[in-house]
Amino acid sequence: MSKPENQIGKLFVVFNPHAAFGKALKFLPKIEEAFKQKGIETNIVLTKYPKHTIEIVSSLDFSEYDGIIVAGGDGSLFEVINGYFRNTSPKRIPVGIIPIGTGNAFVKDINLKTNDYKEAINIIARNNPQLTDVGEIITETEKLYFLNVLGMGFITDVQEVGLKMKFLGNISYTLGVLYQIIFLNKYKLTLELDGKLTEGKNIFIEISNTRYTSNFLMAPKASFDDGYFDVTVLNPMPRLRMLAYFPSIFSGNHIYKKGIDCYKAKTIRVTTGKKKLLAPDGELTGNSPFEVNCLHKAVSIFRP
Repeated sequence: MSKPENQIGKLFVVFNPHAAFGKALKFLPKIEEAFKQKGIETNIVLTKYPKHTIEIVSSLDFSEYDGIIVAGGDGSLFEVINGYFRNTSPKRIPVGIIPIGTGNAFVKDINLKTNDYKEAINIIARNNPQLTDVGEIITETEKLYFLNVLGMGFITDVQEVGLKMKFLGNISYTLGVLYQIIFLNKYKLTLELDGKLTEGKNIFIEISNTRYTSNFLMAPKASFDDGYFDVTVLNPMPRLRMLAYFPSIFSGNHIYKKGIDCYKAKTIRVTTGKKKLLAPDGELTGNSPFEVNCLHKAVSIFRP
């Protein structure tokens, strides 16, 4: 008997057992059972170490599957996307997300909540993938990809502090912000947006493909399929003003504040006075100078 036209046959599932400090593992039998109830065959592989997902996905034969699913957080999704774009299979397959990690910022834009594995699998089972933009980062030494955001400066410093307190959940990044405001640093920045050049001192730059960074509504006007990034630039300002601005980042009203510049661009080139660490999708990897290109509708995502 042949399967219905829109029925998914077989999925490859990359499961991060270390997500949410090992708490994700309790979802494994539930996820297996939920897929069985949908009549979907799965090949579930557990990752063992950092970047293992990149290795797995980059060497996977896409022709054997109807989609690749990542069960984990934003870091796991980052590795899947980077493995996906290193994969040379002629067939391209959709990517699905089961958000069971600590940070799950990307799924907020597809109306999914952390640990809601049932609804995530419902979305996948409907088999209605839609094309989504991808960020391509080119540094002096490597090429990386992201679905959510790329931060540099204050944002990266916050990530470093947040990772040390990750066991506290999303509040760790809020605490990271408050900590870094105390030790505020600024740096020289040359920013080129679709050929238009600006220079000056800077506190942070955030390049957003989606609206959320952790639990912050960083880019409230962003859309992940419009062919543009939303770029948020924080210019030097007194610490007390930054503290006063901070609550507005949860509602997205910070974009209207004095000293915060917002742009839309397809291609972005960044040079800094000294090398600065990058934070694509919450991972700390890569350095300035760098170029970012918006790959318009470059990957299909299972979403509502």
